[in-house]
Amino acid sequence: QLARIQTDSVVEMLRELYPDLHYEIVAMSTTGDKILDTALSKIGEKSLFTKELENALERNEVDLVVHSLKDLPTSLPPGFTIGAVCKRENPHDAVVFHPKSSGKTLGLLPEKSVIGTSSLRRAAQLKKKFPHLEFRDIRGNLNTRLKKLDEKEDFSAIILAAAGLKRMGWENRIGQILSPEDCLYAVGQGALAVEVRAKDQEILNMVSALHDEETVLCCIAERAFMKHLEGGCSVPVAVNSMLKDGQLYLTGAVYSLDGSDSLRETMQTSVNYPQQNEDGPNDDVQHVGITAKTVPRQAQQAAESLGVELASLLLSKGAKHILSIARQLNDAR
Repeated sequence: QLARIQTDSVVEMLRELYPDLHYEIVAMSTTGDKILDTALSKIGEKSLFTKELENALERNEVDLVVHSLKDLPTSLPPGFTIGAVCKRENPHDAVVFHPKSSGKTLGLLPEKSVIGTSSLRRAAQLKKKFPHLEFRDIRGNLNTRLKKLDEKEDFSAIILAAAGLKRMGWENRIGQILSPEDCLYAVGQGALAVEVRAKDQEILNMVSALHDEETVLCCIAERAFMKHLEGGCSVPVAVNSMLKDGQLYLTGAVYSLDGSDSLRETMQTSVNYPQQNEDGPNDDVQHVGITAKTVPRQAQQAAESLGVELASLLLSKGAKHILSIARQLNDAR
């Protein structure tokens, strides 16, 4: 349902820009939608929610695919690119409480209350911040997870992305939005990506009108950070980014599975560059899988360098050790 709402919203934006075109929406299921009894971080398939969709793109059965950007690996298969990154919805995590705990916050829940989340990143940060709580895996789409929360007594609360709840029209279920002090978010969280064939200039030009410059620069920095760390959904990596007065700020962190060991740093760079007419053979430069024709290229380069430098800083302080132990422990679980 959420995937459908997200796709409809992108088609709506395209319709406003290109009212004469005909749009047909093709619905598909992916591996990640079908395997619901295993934690995401255990399935070990990088393109969990994307492979089937990319196959259809490759076979020219569809012309564009709408994803949650956080589901897209930092390296796309050859021949594909992210042709648009739409304006980001609230990227933070939200707490939805069981009806009997409504009006509370995580800090006010009784000792040993069980919180549902399938994300290693959320669990690692919140275990450290709220040691009196217990964290347990919960899988399924948003509807399924909310149903499990409401109809059983297993969970006192579950943690979900605020963006998904908002898009589904369930904002009233949000009991608490987690601040960056409580929980940094996932790379690309809250942003929608439109994936296209990299060589399809017509479609690429068409969707590039959907790019939101601020979101593009923040997400390039975040994805470059993750890629340089070689992080994925099997390790706890988290970010927070902000563009203000031409300065891009990126906070990045890595955690051990229980949150006891962590590294967190913030860096900034200027992205205040004019858009130049840069036609020519390198018109389609990708930055961590994103082709953003409408965003100044120097700004994109600066954003990517920021992510790489921040990751290098954490690696120099021992991030590789924290992540490799997290990976081993997760594999052994």
